[in-house]
Amino acid sequence: MTKPTLSYIGLGSNLGDRQSCIRNAVAMLADIPGVEVLRSSDVIETTPLAGLEQPKYLNCVTEIKTALSAQNLFKKMAQIENSLGRVRQEKWSPRTIDLDLLLFGGEIINTAELTVPHPQMHLRSFVLNGICQLNSEFEHPVIKVSAAELARRLNGCDFVFKAELPQLISIAGVIGVGKTTLTKKLAARFGCKQLFEPYDTNPFLPQVYAGKKELALDSQLYFLTSRLSQLAPAALTPGVPVISDYIFDQEIIYAKRLLNPEQLALHEQIYLPLSKMVALPVLVIYLKDTARNCLTRIVKRNRPYEQKIDPKFLDAFESDYENFFNNWKTCPVIRIQLCEFDCTKPADVDNLSEQIKSYITVKNL
Repeated sequence: MTKPTLSYIGLGSNLGDRQSCIRNAVAMLADIPGVEVLRSSDVIETTPLAGLEQPKYLNCVTEIKTALSAQNLFKKMAQIENSLGRVRQEKWSPRTIDLDLLLFGGEIINTAELTVPHPQMHLRSFVLNGICQLNSEFEHPVIKVSAAELARRLNGCDFVFKAELPQLISIAGVIGVGKTTLTKKLAARFGCKQLFEPYDTNPFLPQVYAGKKELALDSQLYFLTSRLSQLAPAALTPGVPVISDYIFDQEIIYAKRLLNPEQLALHEQIYLPLSKMVALPVLVIYLKDTARNCLTRIVKRNRPYEQKIDPKFLDAFESDYENFFNNWKTCPVIRIQLCEFDCTKPADVDNLSEQIKSYITVKNL
């Protein structure tokens, strides 16, 4: 006898009696020979993906055990959709009921009809939160990360792949955390363009570190115009990966720490309109380490103007980054504690590279 497979099915409805459609779909799943419905997550209301103007959805996740193959289960799910009035139109069109096979044990399936795990489940908070309610430690078979960690990366948001945009991967973190080193390693893995902040060409930065606070605004504007030229959509190619050792929005963090009130007010007048003119990242890698380890790297790279950086200065910026990413809604964020990751180890970089592939839309990677 075939051992039953633990599987997860996502259900959604935004037409008709949404609650009844979901309840009836779960009941019909339970009536399939070879399927045992174990439990379902809470039903929640969600906004349509990609900003589409249509009614809101009700969504939940159902946990089952089944003796059926994934292909046969998928066919039965389609039959349930049809019997409940599903009309198949363009992608993400309104529907009375939608059943998605999210996970089928630990199997990885790629056929013309069926892809498992669901190819965008790791971008959907409403899916991951439902799975977490049922089994937070269930590991994604491709990304090799728990559902709880995948959900944390989304900060309560739902995202979609947008192949028409530059596939910008931005590395974030405090000074000396290793952003540039990781950028180079990942760019080599992907064979893609890499973008670096012009620390060594900024004529104002050494003077600011030397105490000339009146030049802090000049220094920030130098960085701002450099980021603008690098991240302007015309400078990047849609659908092609590019990796930067900074995020454009870190400008906010540094400006608030380094500028006086008058400088900050002027900076905001310049920054806000420019921030709408750059490509947004599709993924952020946020590196975290102790101030002591960051200072060790700073000393090693031997930029003279950085050698007197105080650990408290780095701790303050780390706190700013934490608050910043706690409210981040632009794209998924992979947080990496450097006590658990070493970019000098090929295996660690390979593992991260494989995870990144699940968050970008690039062919033949």
